[in-house]
Amino acid sequence: MEEQLAAADPFSRVGKRALRALASAAKSVEHAEGHRVIEEGGTPLGFHLITEGEAIVEIGGTERRRLKPGDSFGLVSLIDGKPRSATIRAATPMRTLFISPWVFGPVLEAEPTIARDLLPMLCTLLRDAEAQRS
Repeated sequence: MEEQLAAADPFSRVGKRALRALASAAKSVEHAEGHRVIEEGGTPLGFHLITEGEAIVEIGGTERRRLKPGDSFGLVSLIDGKPRSATIRAATPMRTLFISPWVFGPVLEAEPTIARDLLPMLCTLLRDAEAQRS
């Protein structure tokens, strides 16, 4: 799991010790084709890294893009606890590595370098969102 997290964009800058802590907290979860993993406006339940299969991102009921192995979703809601900004539905049978907020919080407190390592990626997300509004 550590290698999969290290290869994922959100955690590619995270140090080995912090990455080990995150990997030990991650769980492998299977999702059936068509399953709504998260709902737009719903309660944040955690971060998912797709390891097998594909997902569809929907906003306002409209398909916006597809996610494939190595892509992730739920990081922003994992950090800020705010409602989800999109629905994610399994386009195929899918497996994800899942990190819940109640596990992520203590890992973040024990390994505060994770927050520093995630800042550049979060800034990229913000800039991309701003560019789409223009």
